[in-house]
Amino acid sequence: MEYRIRKAGLADVGIIREIADLAFRATYASIITQSQIEYMLEWMYSEGTLRKELEGDVTYLLLEADGTAVGYTSFSPETPAIYHLHKIYILPEFQGKGGGKILFTAAQEQMKECGAEAFELNVNRNNKAVGFYRQMGMHIDRSGDFDIGDGFFMNDYIMRKELW
Repeated sequence: MEYRIRKAGLADVGIIREIADLAFRATYASIITQSQIEYMLEWMYSEGTLRKELEGDVTYLLLEADGTAVGYTSFSPETPAIYHLHKIYILPEFQGKGGGKILFTAAQEQMKECGAEAFELNVNRNNKAVGFYRQMGMHIDRSGDFDIGDGFFMNDYIMRKELW
């Protein structure tokens, strides 16, 4: 299997939505309620939201395996020196095969090229990805419970990695 990274554009909104629908559900099925999953998918992955992000300052990278998109990541600047890694999702059948590391490394390198000195991400405190992010050199900086509307909260660690 050969992986390739490419920058996503507006034509990729449907692909991102398809991967999100499968990967997000698989990731959170045992962590949050089904109604919160539905709410968050609409909130973060509606066509309008994705178009607005792609037309703004959010960069999406797609991971392709043998020419088929199997994962994505997104990031944007919070300040000129601090970036935020918003998402990394891989289709369930491709998890554990090195794609997450490739996406993480590509995003990290692009953020660094843009002048980032550090980056942060939010991850649910019960998400097994906490271990992955630790392996990639991140540390838990703080935690928080964030009201996302409709009575739902994200109960996250904010993890950080310095790039210098």
